[in-house]
Amino acid sequence: MTIRVLIADDQAMIRGGLRLILEDEPDITVVAEAADGVEAIEQARRLRPDVCLVDIRMPRLDGLEVTRALAGPAVPDPLRVVVVTTFDLDEYVYGALRGGAAGFLLKDAGPALLVEAVRAAHNGDALVSPSVTVRLLRHLTAPPRVPDKAIRTLTDREVEVVREIARGRTNLEIGAELFISLSTVKSHVSTIQTKLTLRNRTEIAVWAWENRVV
Repeated sequence: MTIRVLIADDQAMIRGGLRLILEDEPDITVVAEAADGVEAIEQARRLRPDVCLVDIRMPRLDGLEVTRALAGPAVPDPLRVVVVTTFDLDEYVYGALRGGAAGFLLKDAGPALLVEAVRAAHNGDALVSPSVTVRLLRHLTAPPRVPDKAIRTLTDREVEVVREIARGRTNLEIGAELFISLSTVKSHVSTIQTKLTLRNRTEIAVWAWENRVV
């Protein structure tokens, strides 16, 4: 299956570079480019790409607004958005993930991680640049924002799965770490989302960080 990607960045050189990296992969094709946030939303809604790569700072609408419009909690049929940016700022990371992004990647992360982030988003996983993950976990230490009873609804195994998701592990990696099958991991993830009324893995990770489950 070919992964269809939209690239949104106000710099033509960046868009061209990302296109070259992605289209060098046999399972990825770039179906559209956008130079600003409004164009990104219009093209994404029209073409319904599998993954949208979105820069933070763009004209008309920034990447966080684009992310919320395409993948936010109020979107009935959300797209998968990966934020790709030069700006390594905590408020951008947190804003993107809370806005529904399926990943946050720095532009200096390298081609291999870019490709991995696209594939992870397509598969329903979330990838955050390793260079920001530890700092993000360190800063997200606010008091729990949900009642303790929400945590108590999870089994010990489900808590383990939550922790692995928050550490950025894929389903395959979680299965290997916990010695359970891929189908069992998927079942746990689905149950966790239902119990915590969360929509996807990214929201599970944010929930875990906010409630210090990690």
